[in-house]
Amino acid sequence: MSFRCGHGAAAGEPGVVTLGRVCPLCMLLHETQRSRAELLGRVAPPQRAALAVETRIGASYDWRCARGHDRYPATVREVLTGPSCAKCRTNAVGPTAMREAGVAFMKPGLRVGTSMTEQRLRAMLGERIRLHHRVNAVRIARMFYGQQEVWPDILVPQLRIAVEYDDPGKSRRAHRGLKEASDTEKDEALREVGWEVIRIRAGGLEALGAHSIVCRSLTIGVVDEVVTLMRRIRGDAAVDALAIEYRLLT
Repeated sequence: MSFRCGHGAAAGEPGVVTLGRVCPLCMLLHETQRSRAELLGRVAPPQRAALAVETRIGASYDWRCARGHDRYPATVREVLTGPSCAKCRTNAVGPTAMREAGVAFMKPGLRVGTSMTEQRLRAMLGERIRLHHRVNAVRIARMFYGQQEVWPDILVPQLRIAVEYDDPGKSRRAHRGLKEASDTEKDEALREVGWEVIRIRAGGLEALGAHSIVCRSLTIGVVDEVVTLMRRIRGDAAVDALAIEYRLLT
């Protein structure tokens, strides 16, 4: 088969069926918001050429651990949705890692795409409570996509609350399917280390967990609801300690 992404058999060859969609591997990369270049950087060097044109998510390769542990076999799907090598999984629940679990910190050079709506959410929420601008990650007690940390949209470490903004995007597929499962796992990992997650689910997305705010789009009322949920989760006194006097100009 030949796919629209250019992977698979050569289009036009005898017996080759051309499909007007991307291959299963490219579909999974898009759904998990990863790239083939990222995969190529993790696979064992002798197998890069094969992976560069791979179409199957069930194909097995040998992968390099980012922390320098032994290479390990896994399918493409497992690498994109799984926890990493066996030694990393063991270390993630060890005594040293557990002491750091739940700590918010600044990871220099972190590159996470931030939408204009997410920036607007941060600005609007920052008018109501004092936000900590020197943290962008939280240590967790498990491996998550090969890392022992997660990077929520907004962190309020004084309350141990993370705020996430989700919408289906132009493709109408973002934060659905495997990405929704990934979001759920991320929330569970944060709860394990004492954090709670408030998710704004816009544009037709359904609630995801007890602290979801379902809405059409980001509005002042939605941000007010975020603060109300913070009070419900951590109490008025904790939120009042961070509150900024907010006046709506009319």
